[in-house]
Amino acid sequence: MRPLMLHRTCDLGPIRAVTADLKPTDVGCEAEFRLEGKVDAIRLPEPGPSVRTDDLWKTTCFEIFWQPIGGTYYREFNLSPSSRWAAYDFDAFREGMRDAPVDAISLSHARASANGVGELVLKARIASDLPTPAQVALNAIVEHEDGTLQFWALAFPPGKAEFHSEACRQLIVDRD
Repeated sequence: MRPLMLHRTCDLGPIRAVTADLKPTDVGCEAEFRLEGKVDAIRLPEPGPSVRTDDLWKTTCFEIFWQPIGGTYYREFNLSPSSRWAAYDFDAFREGMRDAPVDAISLSHARASANGVGELVLKARIASDLPTPAQVALNAIVEHEDGTLQFWALAFPPGKAEFHSEACRQLIVDRD
């Protein structure tokens, strides 16, 4: 698991560590995200059907940005502990946004806590055309009880938290 960093403008809050990992598969990828801390003190979306849904980033969710090396095109996945998901393609930085083709996304999550401290683990299996080699970003958004959002990533560009920035894509992935 790779540690994600909290954006410098965010308060620490109830979550003390976020880790994530991803591995390519023959049909796409598998990913795992883990929140550690006072998971009972964050907002989680209500469980629902595993369907494509917009605006998942407005509350606790996890993201993958997948960009083939050498190009400007990238794909964004939003993965919610509610079981909902979204996938978008972009031609370049925030340009040409459209729904991305996805064969299947399977999400599962587990939550455990004892004495107010615990973890939330989300696992995703994604079947979608994901060319390699690629540079990949793994991100988390955590909503506090008061509605404040925390932003976690492998890296951030200077300035505000901008997950669409290529600077966030610090993981190099290949199927070799």
